[in-house]
Amino acid sequence: MSEKLMGAAAVIFNSERQVLLVKHSYGKNNWDLPGGKSEKDESVQETTKREVMEETGLDVEIGQLTGIYYDPNYDMHHFVFISTINHDQEPEATSPEILECRYCSLDELPKPISDFTIRRIHEAIEINSKQLFHVIGPRKWIE
Repeated sequence: MSEKLMGAAAVIFNSERQVLLVKHSYGKNNWDLPGGKSEKDESVQETTKREVMEETGLDVEIGQLTGIYYDPNYDMHHFVFISTINHDQEPEATSPEILECRYCSLDELPKPISDFTIRRIHEAIEINSKQLFHVIGPRKWIE
């Protein structure tokens, strides 16, 4: 039996309600939420905390689950959590996989970005109005 793939990401807002995004150094050099794939014997909360630290240098508190997204193309579940920064820290790109990280206005998200990233941000904001589980299709890119 093959192992089920899982990933996790954090939605982190600053006091101006801007969302923290990271710019990947691979693929389309796209903007995304900090996060990544789970490792063996790791919960999705631990994955979120580890990936945020690896990508931005931030120590975060994992909060409310805002969505579980199943991607049938990869047989993978993505978990998204609202997260808050412990202490007074500024994000820094701390991984070779990340070119840049910064807070972005919800009205002017940087490009290229996928519809999946935008959807996860908006569903985190509207957490109480929708169901948590979603099946997603192939990503559409906004360039």
